[in-house]
Amino acid sequence: MARILWLNWSGGGNLPPSLGIARVLAERGHSVTFAGRSEMVPRVDAAGFRSIEITRAYEQVGGYPPPVFLTRLACYLTSPATAEEVRAIVAAESPDLVLIDAMFPAALNEAVGFGRPSAVILHTFLFRQVDMWRKMFATLDGMRVHAGFESLPSVDELWQSRERIIVTTPAAFDAAPTPEWAMARHVGPVLEDEAVAVPATLPWAADDPTPLVLVSFSTGFEQRNVDKLQHALDALSTLDVHVVATTGGIVDPAELRMPANAVALPYAAHDPIMRKAALIVTHGGHGTAMRSLRNGVPMVIIPGLAGDQPFVAATIEEWGAGRALAGDAGVDDIRAAALQVLSSPAYRQRAQARAQALAGIDGAANAADEIEALLAAR
Repeated sequence: MARILWLNWSGGGNLPPSLGIARVLAERGHSVTFAGRSEMVPRVDAAGFRSIEITRAYEQVGGYPPPVFLTRLACYLTSPATAEEVRAIVAAESPDLVLIDAMFPAALNEAVGFGRPSAVILHTFLFRQVDMWRKMFATLDGMRVHAGFESLPSVDELWQSRERIIVTTPAAFDAAPTPEWAMARHVGPVLEDEAVAVPATLPWAADDPTPLVLVSFSTGFEQRNVDKLQHALDALSTLDVHVVATTGGIVDPAELRMPANAVALPYAAHDPIMRKAALIVTHGGHGTAMRSLRNGVPMVIIPGLAGDQPFVAATIEEWGAGRALAGDAGVDDIRAAALQVLSSPAYRQRAQARAQALAGIDGAANAADEIEALLAAR
């Protein structure tokens, strides 16, 4: 049995697949402990894993500049206080292996001093958007420098210096690698539900032929957007469809004006809904997009703030499995795109073709294999 420490960024698309990989590792006899910001702790505890709160996550936030939605995020991910606490946690835990979220520059920069193997975990495309990753890390680093701290290495240096980059998407779905990324391993998507995602009872009869539309945007509080949810509901309100909106715990359903053809739930297991759905209206999170494709359901994607979401949206449109809209799409644009996808069988056919490509891929097991290979090499 190995002791594994996971230095985590608990973004909406990051923690669930991390828990899925941890579940397989635990089933194989390993001990996995997560360390992360306070928002992570109850979610990890609910999944049955040990958690360590990084208590200094926001200690130095006062020096970080706007935009406001990035200020706390950038402080946690890049600040010297976070890095110092990460060093102390690794020293105290003395794990056999350290897993580090790809979005965690402060922890990645400390990895060279850990004295043990470590791997980067990336829960979306790598090569389709590598220039975006460079820009994102430069933005976070610029905010760190603005706060008065020295610059961190580039994303290329931080990622390529680790023994592995484990990418939870199929290699066939990503762009082609280049030689300097030989340490990257594509394992396929990890589509894990958290404990709060339970099967939902819907108000319509199981044999109701009315098309079902799922509306689901980000579960990350930094991306909370009541207006986007409302625009989607309003766009679908005049169509002959039933609508289920899941708000991810960051929007209270009471904040929404619910049309007669819709229900809103804080949480719900998505697979049972997607198996009945004709369309998903979503934000372009990699996990939601992969789950939609696995169920053969086409999408209308309205990207949020995360840097990868426009790339996911463009990819789905490139494949003909949905429509990509602007992040500020209005009611009329959403309604027109939904009508187009619902009325054309080609979108569902292309989504179903991608479902066949995903069939039989167990991303969690494949990721655990890569992690165990690192342990064996050690």
